[in-house]
Amino acid sequence: MDSPPVDALDLKLLQALQLDGRAPFSRIGEVLGVSDQTVARRLRRLRTTAGLRVVGRLDESRLGRASWIVRLRCTPDAAERLANALARRPDTFYVELISGGTEVLCAMKPRSRHDRDELLLERLRRTPGLVSVSAHCLLHKFYGGPLGRLDKIQALDPDEAAALRPPKSEPDDASVHLDADDEALVDLLQRDGRATFSELQSATGQSESVVKRRVERLLSSGALYFDVQHDSALLGLAVGAMLWLTVAPSALAEVGRALAEHREVDFAGAITGQANLVASVVAADTGELYRYLSEKIGALQGVQAVETTLTLRQVKQLTYEPTR
Repeated sequence: MDSPPVDALDLKLLQALQLDGRAPFSRIGEVLGVSDQTVARRLRRLRTTAGLRVVGRLDESRLGRASWIVRLRCTPDAAERLANALARRPDTFYVELISGGTEVLCAMKPRSRHDRDELLLERLRRTPGLVSVSAHCLLHKFYGGPLGRLDKIQALDPDEAAALRPPKSEPDDASVHLDADDEALVDLLQRDGRATFSELQSATGQSESVVKRRVERLLSSGALYFDVQHDSALLGLAVGAMLWLTVAPSALAEVGRALAEHREVDFAGAITGQANLVASVVAADTGELYRYLSEKIGALQGVQAVETTLTLRQVKQLTYEPTR
């Protein structure tokens, strides 16, 4: 009989990193009752076997920027080429092939209106094999960002989670401004969220104390958070899908909050367009996805229609690594 891909300690380590992506191995080990060498060895193995990475991410809403989800329907011969071209852009952070390989889903965070228009109004119009473009602006996030799937696995007991969770700060409502040094620092953290302050100092040319203050300021403002990326199959979740829900406006907030509580949901947000709510979900298999749609989604009052698109292959998750 095959051994399970992860054990209870592995799951605790994953959730610990989700709570604090830069937590020292010594602190994680102390809370979990294992040595820091054990923590380091386990995480090295997960990097090899499950693609584990901790990466820095920006909350665009804290920067006064809009996020977009773009659906691009293509001829079959053009989809993969377009997906790889979009993945190379610095303003895209999630690109995948869906719908039998004839549609590309792209999440983008343009830094300016010019960057947005350059892609949506100019570059895509000249793309061979592109059949249609549907762009949806994210209006409100119900789940996602600093909260992810690993927050829902409950591997840590309440005392362990409390001990590992960093002190919470309440950012004010004002937008955060990033200067050129902040941007350079964030670019490095997007490649390796656990880079040491010494490594960040060497790469940016700023003093280690200045780098530390900048990271702490970005975290406390809510502009920066850390995401734990891994192969979903690690948790026995082989099927990924996007749900495009048309919801009565009066029920939009209630349905969005309900989705945020579902263990299957990685992300949920209100968007522009005919479908006014989108959710990214994962399941063990298609049978479990069917039960989720028929039982949980079907029970939500105000949901008028649901379109489901299966994820065939992820091309980019934050940083681009060419597919082979």
